[in-house]
Amino acid sequence: MALILDGREVARKIRQELKKEIGGYLQRGMRNPALAVVLVGDDPASKVYVENKRKACKEVGINSMVFNLPENTSQQEITDLIGKFNGDPEIDGILVQLPLPSHINTQEIIETISPEKDVDGFHPENMGKLATGKSDGVIPCTPLGIWIMLKHYKIQTFKKDVVVVGASNIVGKPMALLFLKNEEAPVSVCHINTKDLKSYTTRADILIVAVGKPKLITAEMVKEGAVVVDVGINRLEDGRLVGDVDFETLKDKVSAITPVPGGVGPMTVATLLLNTVNAYRKKHGFPPHPLTQV
Repeated sequence: MALILDGREVARKIRQELKKEIGGYLQRGMRNPALAVVLVGDDPASKVYVENKRKACKEVGINSMVFNLPENTSQQEITDLIGKFNGDPEIDGILVQLPLPSHINTQEIIETISPEKDVDGFHPENMGKLATGKSDGVIPCTPLGIWIMLKHYKIQTFKKDVVVVGASNIVGKPMALLFLKNEEAPVSVCHINTKDLKSYTTRADILIVAVGKPKLITAEMVKEGAVVVDVGINRLEDGRLVGDVDFETLKDKVSAITPVPGGVGPMTVATLLLNTVNAYRKKHGFPPHPLTQV
């Protein structure tokens, strides 16, 4: 039976640490860290994600302000609101919940956010710093959460073959850059249409899958003893949540694997909190949180 990489437990420890840290700031007469969240429209999944983030912020002592805008909100109205947050010294982080409605240019909205307040890590300046190996940028939440989880469980990455299936700006690309930044492992980046995907996945020592297709990766596509990180979360017709890998057939073949749910998801929320506290630290002249120095 594989080692189950329990994201809930690792995330719980991070929240405990952040709660203690923020309590120390308050004892010194400082304000709480603050996060502004913009939610456009009524997408049910987005509402759930935002509520989970709000609860996590409240638990550790981050003041989160959710601005729920109607579906027909214009590009300019969102841009103006972000500009207001950029100029507010009492707001440390800004998060725009994705996806945005189809009439909104998502990339332009991301680029409107101040890089220092971009706690999602999607701004081109932060992505560029990650790509060039600089350590003062904001790392996207999901890749950072995966990295922290691998290190927590002492998963060896040095000179291991890493395969990332999925090439999005949110997970796949920054995940690959994070491994390259540390010059620890050769990385192959694939996607759902890669020719002969199995030829890549079967040689992976560490396989990270983030494409959004239920059970795309089966047991015959993974080698014995590999480490598998499943970023996907898909709801089947019967209501069950499953990942992008076939957990049941893999759990007795691999050495370690993340469950869905309870694996990567909680880490993504925990690292959002980390990035928000890091922005607060930077504003007050404190060094970055050690967990974000990768």
